[in-house]
Amino acid sequence: MKAPDGNKLAILNALNQGGFISGQLLGEQLGISRAAVSKHIQSLQEMGLDIFKVSGKGYSLNNTVGLLDQNKIAQCYQALGSRGAQVEVHPIIDSTNSELMRRIAAKQTLDSGTVIVAEMQQAGRGRRGRVWQSPFGANLYYSYFWRLDDGLQAAMGMSIAVGLAVYDTLKALYQLDIELKWPNDIYLNKEKLAGVLVELDGQPQGPCQLVIGIGINLQMPESFSQQIDQAWTDLNQHCEQIDKNQLVAHLTYHLELRLAQYSQTGLHDMYQQWNLLNAFAGQCVELNTGHRSWRGICEGIDANGGIRIRQDGEVKSYYGGEISLRKAQL
Repeated sequence: MKAPDGNKLAILNALNQGGFISGQLLGEQLGISRAAVSKHIQSLQEMGLDIFKVSGKGYSLNNTVGLLDQNKIAQCYQALGSRGAQVEVHPIIDSTNSELMRRIAAKQTLDSGTVIVAEMQQAGRGRRGRVWQSPFGANLYYSYFWRLDDGLQAAMGMSIAVGLAVYDTLKALYQLDIELKWPNDIYLNKEKLAGVLVELDGQPQGPCQLVIGIGINLQMPESFSQQIDQAWTDLNQHCEQIDKNQLVAHLTYHLELRLAQYSQTGLHDMYQQWNLLNAFAGQCVELNTGHRSWRGICEGIDANGGIRIRQDGEVKSYYGGEISLRKAQL
């Protein structure tokens, strides 16, 4: 699927101004027929945009979060007192994480703080090969490149720091009290709001390159929500006003702060804060590696970011990105 261009993009920009606009007026402005306008509208709807038509009034875009604007992101980011990151905006991409990983594989020079955001992903990815639903303009699809000089082992607890950065952002902007699910999910009122996917390239002892992917549900269209296999929510259900560009700037800022903290002290000052936000604290949970599963009481994480599970009076820590944790069905 191509990014909106030409008349499609002109229609999208007109709808993004808010309110209703008639098909006849759109056609006159663009020099095309009303039938052609209708065809372009249908194509935009297939991308996931929630456009509706009211007889006698015309078309309206049901999108309160707006579209990404590189200049607005930069202005907001600089107002926070930060200067280091470089944000790229893409209309449509296969995956923001995949794009950065390709650049790493091609030996391109990347600066820490290179950020890619997109309006739509055609091949959005979650953990363990899952598909991340990525309709156009509805949610935040975000990836951040960071270089760590201490090797792969030092990156073991990275998703913990990233989860706290998402918490910092949503608390600062919207005063939301989210919960964190090990290793990389963000919950609000027991429903999934966001997810993290950290990918690494490097040697056990040498420099390590990380791509930190973050997806946040902002205004998920009902047609796409039917493809999600767990309880979910989006920011639009909890916030009166969402500015996507402001969100990108603040997320980048708070991510920088947490990564700087991680570089200096690892999880030493973070793991206990994470435990205060643990979505499954004291609950019976099930761990699954794909080959075996077992149950126990969730006791939070340890200082290295491993999940602590109590079984038969003994507490053990478990590590690894391929472990799945869920609330046990009793």
